[in-house]
Amino acid sequence: MTKNATNTILMVRPIRFGMNAQTAVDNFYQQQDAATDAALDNAQAQVEFDTFVAKLRAAGVEVLVVQDDEQPHTPDSIFPNNWISMHEDGCVVLYPMKAENRRLERRADIEEVLTKAGFVIGEVLDISDAEEQGTFLEGTGCIIFDHDQKIAYMARSQRADEHLFEEICGRFEYQPVVFSAFQDTPKGRQPIYHTNVLMCMTDKYAVLCVDTIDNLDERKMVIDIIEGSGKQVLVISEAQKHEFGGNMLLVKGADDKLYLVMSTSAYNCLESDQKEMIERHHSILHSDLTTIETLGGGSARCMLAEIYLPKQP
Repeated sequence: MTKNATNTILMVRPIRFGMNAQTAVDNFYQQQDAATDAALDNAQAQVEFDTFVAKLRAAGVEVLVVQDDEQPHTPDSIFPNNWISMHEDGCVVLYPMKAENRRLERRADIEEVLTKAGFVIGEVLDISDAEEQGTFLEGTGCIIFDHDQKIAYMARSQRADEHLFEEICGRFEYQPVVFSAFQDTPKGRQPIYHTNVLMCMTDKYAVLCVDTIDNLDERKMVIDIIEGSGKQVLVISEAQKHEFGGNMLLVKGADDKLYLVMSTSAYNCLESDQKEMIERHHSILHSDLTTIETLGGGSARCMLAEIYLPKQP
């Protein structure tokens, strides 16, 4: 059975979700003019969140939901995969975040929450102090792990430091693969803020927006490494990427059934032949996340922090 899917997910239910001006500086998926009444935006995000959780649980996915607090105000708390990753050897990694108000999302009680839920923590690797030097690595937003092949992929950006990435790869003995990826913006061609909007790794294929990798040598390198690891490349367009067509995650449901999880906007942007390729290997689970995508600039994968930690006997 693949190591690129877990049955257990951590999710954070928002309490004051909304447009975050600090992240909108380099997250061009956020639509700042779409924000309306703060209470209504949060209420709609909660509906989308609860519906998504219900669909995951109905498929047999174990979801550990943590309720966010009123204070401090963390408008992006719904995206926990940027500040934490939890690994099969019992290691929990806490990551440095670029936006100052996102640093408040790291929960001081996370060890207690996970232990109470029955997980075993052997080590907490906290690299968040890199923020003091202006250096960032926003978790599995930036890092795409191929746990089966022990390869990790990362697109360079203001939120993704290459040296910190190599440090993490060294800790877990993964091969680091670094490249640059860009998108069209009102300011011209700019780096994509997180790798997980252009790339998704499964056990059989990698979803990849190849046109974002402008350097043809780097593009060939990434494709060659994916194919050399025994996986196909499922190519999506830049237009599909903009609809979060790359922001997906493979999860394990009841009876070890594998689901590729995505938003409804991502599902709707896929062509029929792309859906057919996915469904040859996995079932598709999608949910409407329109408010979360529009205001938060993140989608289904960003909301899911995989728990690979061992369970207590």
